Amino acid sequence: MRSRRLLSLLVLSFTLFSVSNSLWANTHENTENEKKGLNVSELIFSHVGDAHAWHLFNIGEKHITIPLPIILYSPEKGLSVFSSSNFGHFHDHEVDGKNIGISDTYEGYYIERGIKEKIIAEDGSKVYDLSITKNILCMFLSIALLLLLMMGVGKKARNTGATSAPKGFQNALEPVIIFIRDEVAKPNLGNKYMRFMPLLLSLFFFIWLNSLLGLLPFGFNFTGNIAVTLCLSVVSFVVMIFMGNRHFWGHLFNPPGVPFGIKLLLVPIEIISLFIKPVALTIRLFANMLAGHIVILSVVLMTFIFAEMSVFAGWGFSLISLLFAVFMFCLELLVGAIQAFIFANLTAVFIGQSIEEPHHHDTAHESYHDHNPETGQEYNVGTQEIIA
Repeated sequence: MRSRRLLSLLVLSFTLFSVSNSLWANTHENTENEKKGLNVSELIFSHVGDAHAWHLFNIGEKHITIPLPIILYSPEKGLSVFSSSNFGHFHDHEVDGKNIGISDTYEGYYIERGIKEKIIAEDGSKVYDLSITKNILCMFLSIALLLLLMMGVGKKARNTGATSAPKGFQNALEPVIIFIRDEVAKPNLGNKYMRFMPLLLSLFFFIWLNSLLGLLPFGFNFTGNIAVTLCLSVVSFVVMIFMGNRHFWGHLFNPPGVPFGIKLLLVPIEIISLFIKPVALTIRLFANMLAGHIVILSVVLMTFIFAEMSVFAGWGFSLISLLFAVFMFCLELLVGAIQAFIFANLTAVFIGQSIEEPHHHDTAHESYHDHNPETGQEYNVGTQEIIA
């Protein structure tokens, strides 16, 4: 137990040290930046945003970076495939009062680094960027890791069968799977829950794993990218739409028991609410995960902000910054699991609404069971008979 705690502490310390080292190195990337001072927003968005290269850390002034494949298609030039290392270094250019990083030019293309990176053609022609960026690489790594873990657990479960107790990683996953089944799938999907368990489990573990990977040293902010959360929400939305039954569509376009005048107002509201559901899923996951990363980076950067004022102030605030960063880091571990659960639960709720069967409440046929103490027989008494 002590060895595990020590290992967790080392991983946490190494993570915070790596982030701090990277941020400190970026603040002294060139002499122009040193003169202008610390650009907090630029540093934060460079870490939480996507990129065409995977920056690991700095050794002195040397940047340790893994180049990623650049895949571009232009109607004028056709397909171009090369390494991101060909873009070289970034240089600051002032555009509309803002400092924007511009890379070296290669084959008529360059990278413009603002809040996000984008590749632009020198001649101004249209460019379709199909590159393997940092977030896409994270997706491939998380999918490979999920397949490796889940296929191993599934193979062990098939070999041991249901009669033997689970062991190892299988034992760790079983309570989570049972929790999703009993607390998410069954209450919202009824007797059809098994049909949607693969979807709910895939969404939950995919979001949870990527949230954890984003907290590791040199990790990615994959679930803090709105394009990623939008794609996940579209998957849930498409399943909800295609699984919708006649009862669901009937209530949507022709609400029963509602006057025609009210229907003219209610139907558009129901249609709008249908499309608000995936939007809510998208923004909820994106905002929560992005906010957590920004808070951690902001707290770490406060040490450097105070250090620019005074060396003693920087050292004095470093302990407070470290303790608060550790607290936020541990909180993000919890938030990652909670957000994965919320996304899976809301998906189950939305799908459950689309497959819900109609409920008949005909009072003329409602009855209850009564018991005759003399004969010992049970019989039904209709509601209308009781009223009479």
